[in-house]
Order: sequence, then C-alpha cells, then structure tokens
Amino acid sequence: MLTAFARAFKTPDLRKKLLFTLGIIVVYRVGTHIPIPGVSYTAVQECVKEASGNQGLFGMINMFSGGALLQVTVFALGIMPYITASIILQLLTVVIPRLEALKKEGQAGTAKITQYTRYLTVALAILQGTGLVATARSGALFSQCQVAGQIVPDRSIFTTITMVICMTAGTAVVMWLGELITDRGIGNGMSILMFISIAATFPSALWAIKKQGTLAGGWIEFGTVILVGLVMVGLVVFVEQAQRRIPVQYAKRMIGRRSYGGTSTYIPLKVNQAGVIPVIFASSLLYIPALVAQFSGSKAGWKTWVEQNLTKGDHPIYIVSYFLLIVFFAFFYVAISFNPEEVADNMKKYGGFIPGIRAGRPTAEYLSYVLNRITWPGSLYLGLIALVPTMALVGFGASQNFPFGGTSILIIVGVGLETVKQIESQLQQRNYEGFLR
Repeated sequence: MLTAFARAFKTPDLRKKLLFTLGIIVVYRVGTHIPIPGVSYTAVQECVKEASGNQGLFGMINMFSGGALLQVTVFALGIMPYITASIILQLLTVVIPRLEALKKEGQAGTAKITQYTRYLTVALAILQGTGLVATARSGALFSQCQVAGQIVPDRSIFTTITMVICMTAGTAVVMWLGELITDRGIGNGMSILMFISIAATFPSALWAIKKQGTLAGGWIEFGTVILVGLVMVGLVVFVEQAQRRIPVQYAKRMIGRRSYGGTSTYIPLKVNQAGVIPVIFASSLLYIPALVAQFSGSKAGWKTWVEQNLTKGDHPIYIVSYFLLIVFFAFFYVAISFNPEEVADNMKKYGGFIPGIRAGRPTAEYLSYVLNRITWPGSLYLGLIALVPTMALVGFGASQNFPFGGTSILIIVGVGLETVKQIESQLQQRNYEGFLR
C-alpha cells in the first residue's frame, strides 16, 4: 500500500489528485471545529470533558461525524444524512418501479437518482438538525452534565432557526466536498470523509485507554488494544477479499463474417456481500427504543426495562438482539441488492451460461442457492466482528463506540482497500507498456 502511494506521488497528475484530496480533508476537519451561532462554546467543552468515554446514545453518530456532533459545530451532522438518504433510495429502488426504471437507464438514470439523493439529504439534514437543536436546548445531549442546559443560552425562535439553517448548510457543504473528491480526487468522496471522521477519533480514544489503565501506567492495556486492533484488521482484510467465483461461459456467435463470444469469465460473489450496512441498520434500530425511553417522561415499567437491557453494550439481551438483527439485515440487504433472476436473464440474453446449469430459471435458482450458502458465514462474520472487539475492550474501560469496534474496522478496511485498488488501477493505466517494448 505504501509503495502504491509512493508511486502515485511520483506521477504528476496523480500527485495533483492526492494533494487535492488532502486539501479537501483539511477543509472538512476545520469545519468540524467551528461552532454554530447560538451555542455556548465554554459549556459544550465542559460537558464534552465530563462525557469523555461515556457518550451514550449519540456516541456512534458522534464517531461518524468525527467528534463534531457533541461539539455542536457547523459539520455536526457530518455525512450521516447523505448515507441515510442513499440507503433509503437504494431500498426504494426495489419498491418503486420509476426508480427501478431510472436505475436501468444507465448514466442518465444514475444522475437523476443522485439528484433525488441530494434533495432527500437536505430534507433529512433539516429534520436531524431540528432534533439536535431541541436535544441540546433540553440538556439531553449531555444527560449527566451540570451545565447541559446552558449549551443554548438563547431559546428564541430566530436563534433556533439560525442553528438549524447552519447545520443544514454544513451538511450540504460536506456533500459538495465529497462529490469534489469523487470528481477531481482519488476514491469515493463520501467514503473518504467517513474514513477520516472515524480515524480522527483514534488518538483521543487510545489515549483514554492508556489513562484509564492500571498496568505499567496503562501501557500494557494500550499495547494490548493496539495488538487486538491489528489482529481484527487482518481478519477483516482476509474475509473482505474472500469471494466465490461462479464460472460463466459465453457461446460463440457468428455476426456476418466475424465470430463473437467464446470467452470464459466468472461472477464474483463476496462472502460479505452486504458490507457494513447490516451493522448500521442493527445499531440504528436498537437506538430507537433507548432514544424513546430517554425523551419519554413516563415512569412505566417498559422504560425501566429498556434502560436496563438495551442501553448497555455489554448486557446479554443487547448482545443477542444486536447479533440477531445483524444476521437478519445481512440476508435482507443481500436479497434486495442482488437479483439472481435479473443476472440470469442478462446472461441468457448475451449467450452466457454456467457449465452444467441450464440457462434461465435453473441458473437463477442456482445463483440464489449459492448466495444463501455464502450469506450465512458472511452474516455470522459480521455479527462476530461487531461484538467481539466491543466485549474485549469493555474490560479495558473503553466505550462501546471505541474506534476499534466492529463498525469502525469494517468501514476503515473497506474504504482503505477500495482506495488502494483505485490508485493501483490508475497507476497501471499510466504505466502500461503494452505487448511490445
């Protein structure tokens, strides 16, 4: 990987793209430290210090925003509205025929869906910004902080609207920065910004482990956490690269005096076909009852049960529920993102077939069978990756949203592998020497 980056910096046009990407990253990180109007910076900093290592319900969202959420800054919402909008549009593509038709139109249809995603992102940013401002005003953003109610001193309607507009504008700027990286930089812009947001929380979280440790001044715990993180990264890289290759043979066709086809290829089905989406879905769904209980003024038994069982990452009921939801959403997402019948029809249209399998419906049934077989180990792997680091790190006093948790590792490794592949492919295009030297 380091060799690929070194070679990229020696290539003039790739060096410009890398420097442009780094410049956008710097702008993004600066924006995560600019407070919005109407917020008491002193009160926020005091509450952040008290909540260090115990960020509660907002810990995961704060991690995706690079720590900007709890700081109540311009980029407080980060890229979460865009990610949510993208997932919603992807799910609606299966349900709404109009979106499915746009998806099949190629580049023009994709551009239209991207435009819908932008509109939905702004709408979600307004909704989430309003919720965040209301939470900050009520003091629920830092439930255990004494000055939490002083974070927003001015409770007027004008100040509230101004704060929501600033957060929405910040989300639009983040979306624009991500698209700039995609168009003029290296890699997928939104993925790069997500990578940077998570990586930005590493130093403070690791240092918190060291300060809370008791063995050799905390260095034993610090080294153990680093070792566990490296092992988990190696395991994730190994599984993320694993795939089942289904051979496909294309028959020869004579068109005029030329023959076409007769080639052999394969359909790569990854073991983890769903990526990190099931983990995000499961986490979000488990946050809902805890969020309702937090804002509910009721003293009923259900609220006590939720607070005791569904808010602590090391509770057995939370662990079992989290694991089962990840397995369920892995199968659900694979079912809506990969259509065996569509793949079989495309193969039949262009004269392709799987050796030993008849074209058409038998091919679709075979693909569905193979997909179900490899989704089982993939879903179990996701569940274990999401839970094992959390359980191991709880013993060291880390929060359940520590960066070496399952979600963080999956995102960082996935984005890192994809970015390195893009760099290597562009290097190969520029340095291809051909058959004759």
